Amino acid sequence: MKNNNQLNIPEAREAMDKFKMEAASEVGVDLKQGYNGNLTSREAGSVGGQMVKKMIEAYERNLK
Repeated sequence: MKNNNQLNIPEAREAMDKFKMEAASEVGVDLKQGYNGNLTSREAGSVGGQMVKKMIEAYERNLK
């Protein structure tokens, strides 16, 4: 199975990692650099959901 976790712009990796850490902090998930296989599905999902929420908010702000 191919890993589709690659960014279209490799230089964006650091910014995305920072964004993910901020989102995790906002929802109270103890995310660490590197491997986070100890997270529950609920925790991982809440981080992803927070990231999407923030992206939608940013997009809506740019529409104005």
